[in-house]
Amino acid sequence: MELYLEAERESGLTEEEIKGAVQRSSETFLRDRELERVLIIPPDFTRFYSNAGQITKEYYHAFIEKGCQVDILPALGSHEPMTREQFSIMYGDIPYEKMLVHHWRKDVTAIGEVPASYMKEITEGLWEEPLKAEVSRLLLDPGYDLILSIGQVVPHEVVGMSNHSKNIFVGTGGSDMINKSHMVGAVYGMERMMGKDYTPVRKAFDYALEHFLKELPLVFVLTVTTAPMGKIQTHGLFIGEKRDGLERAVALSQKKNIDFVEKGMKKCVVYLDPSEFHSTWLGNKAVYRTRMAMADGGELLILAPGVRRFGEDDRCDELIRKYGYCGRLRMLELYRKESDLRENMAVSAHLIHGSSDGRFTVTYAVRDIAREEIEAVGYRSADYEEAVKRYDPEKLHYGWNVMEDGEEIFYVPNPAIGLWIDRNRF
Repeated sequence: MELYLEAERESGLTEEEIKGAVQRSSETFLRDRELERVLIIPPDFTRFYSNAGQITKEYYHAFIEKGCQVDILPALGSHEPMTREQFSIMYGDIPYEKMLVHHWRKDVTAIGEVPASYMKEITEGLWEEPLKAEVSRLLLDPGYDLILSIGQVVPHEVVGMSNHSKNIFVGTGGSDMINKSHMVGAVYGMERMMGKDYTPVRKAFDYALEHFLKELPLVFVLTVTTAPMGKIQTHGLFIGEKRDGLERAVALSQKKNIDFVEKGMKKCVVYLDPSEFHSTWLGNKAVYRTRMAMADGGELLILAPGVRRFGEDDRCDELIRKYGYCGRLRMLELYRKESDLRENMAVSAHLIHGSSDGRFTVTYAVRDIAREEIEAVGYRSADYEEAVKRYDPEKLHYGWNVMEDGEEIFYVPNPAIGLWIDRNRF
């Protein structure tokens, strides 16, 4: 089935329209399939503004009321598992005990391989290794009659535009695919890919989906959202099995989530919601999504009250501390020499993505990491309390602001739902 909705109003789809779409699609699933067990794969808390939480809750109750068993497998990828509080905030009254935790390093099954020849072709010769396609063992459980993959399409630094097959091969994927896909994106160049469909990484995911998961009872539920002033607006909802839904979502997200600025940003201030961003691994979306709008010699100031570490797990944190955000060329040189970086390609890619390559400075203003530690990984450090006295998120508005002393800044309250580009550079 295919059910596509695009809002006619700037404020987005109404709650009734979203509920109606979920109801119609769930009724179709129940009519056309003998449903006893359903697996829902929504995003984790780092995609709170996807509105996938509300949609997941609606589907959960629609199936439960018909006597189905429903399990929730958040698409963690390499992220930390959701806490009980995060789960409750995002998914409402769904019992926490319904959550299954994805372990990307161990709970996966290899289902095939994206061949080296294809990887060489799609990366213009920049990558010549195969990618092992791995997914959570739960997806292959024949007891599930329906698998719903729910999530947001938005510009993304690794794949170009997030979600769809990425939700499966990264969100519920294994270390080989996660590591290598991130490294492929870094080698190919994220500025060549962000905001675009049919990137090399997307093609690799699509190859794996087409060749290895064709028989899976998999349906995608894709949203396109914005969140002005922290209020979620859902501009599109695309439900179906065909890739056409992704393409429509991509086209809509390119309109809603990419902001072309008329000049480079000399000073950009980004705020990271402490409930969502606890590490630079996640918080560096502030770097990825603004870098194409930053002026040479400019400063990116990241207000990060919740960031308390670098990596999402201990091994990633250790490697970030060891090598730091040292720049693309230096990291590629280290990658060729150091076995621990080759064994953890996602970290190598992250360190490439998180560096400005000296084009602009990155300053983190945090509460819970010492200045020396921030500076040791290659960033500048600022005292959080001092920074917010001058750049108060409660007083700034999205976009250009002029401070009392005449300083002009561009303020971004949430980097995860957008991409900013200097029109003169594009």
